Amino acid sequence: MNLYVGNLSWGVTEDDVRVLFENYGTVDSCKLIIDRETGRSRGFAFVEMNDEDGKKALEELDQSDFNGRALKVNEARRRDDRGGMGGGRRSNDFRPRN
Repeated sequence: MNLYVGNLSWGVTEDDVRVLFENYGTVDSCKLIIDRETGRSRGFAFVEMNDEDGKKALEELDQSDFNGRALKVNEARRRDDRGGMGGGRRSNDFRPRN
């Protein structure tokens, strides 16, 4: 199970997130998302665990306090499954004007 972990404070490290989730089982992977320009955390991470441990972690940690912030934990969706309104254009969507 791949979990999205949001509303993390900027000071949280990948190790902090891993240790938190290891309380609920084995963490297969943990990736804190970093802003390329600033080098700071973007405030969210992805944690991969087996389904049983992941469900337990999701239920226990969603809306729980972590470093003074209410965590948002839910099952991560693949990029192409997110839907939404879009808003951005891909480079191949631009065409030169005549």
